[in-house]
Amino acid sequence: MRIAVTGGIGSGKSFVCRMLEARGISIYYCDVEAQRIMASRTDVQAELKELVGPDVYLPASTPSPFGSGLCINKPRLSAFMHQGPEAAAQVNAIVHPRVAADFMASGKEWMECAILFESGFDRYADFIVSIACPLPERIRRITERDHCDRATALRWIGMQTSEEERCRRAHHVILNDGLQPLLPQIERLLEAVAERRGADAGGDWEAAESTH
Repeated sequence: MRIAVTGGIGSGKSFVCRMLEARGISIYYCDVEAQRIMASRTDVQAELKELVGPDVYLPASTPSPFGSGLCINKPRLSAFMHQGPEAAAQVNAIVHPRVAADFMASGKEWMECAILFESGFDRYADFIVSIACPLPERIRRITERDHCDRATALRWIGMQTSEEERCRRAHHVILNDGLQPLLPQIERLLEAVAERRGADAGGDWEAAESTH
């Protein structure tokens, strides 16, 4: 059984994942692993250089944790992807299949993926958890964390699937608004996952489907 945790920027999904890790759950972080794959795999490097240009990689200024002497030139890659949907799709066509294959081979049941629906990674998950948070609180977190203005935070939020759509498509929702206690919600999530696991084993998923 594979479980995906997703949520919009500023929702606090990484914080929730750390709470899950404290319970002994091993989580595959798609963004972190994508960075590793882009930095360490020569086939990916060759394809990105051909698509974006040789300056999409730079010599690493410090020893790379991925065992590579190169690092991705994030501003260059971002500028290319922001040319339009076609350019972003070309980059994603190089990176996303490698990340998906890496996750499937990792042996991990849980993954954290900010762009779960945008990337199509939801098809690799049997159970989807959405971390929700009211918009004003998300804006506050983003502006404080990234030292940006409200307009920038709203633009970043607008580039992702809406929270309403994420929650509609999820099997379980955790509200991380800074007011509702998270520990009881984590307990309910783990119970829902256990119910789903049992239902899968017994062939009766409908009886165990979680409510939002």
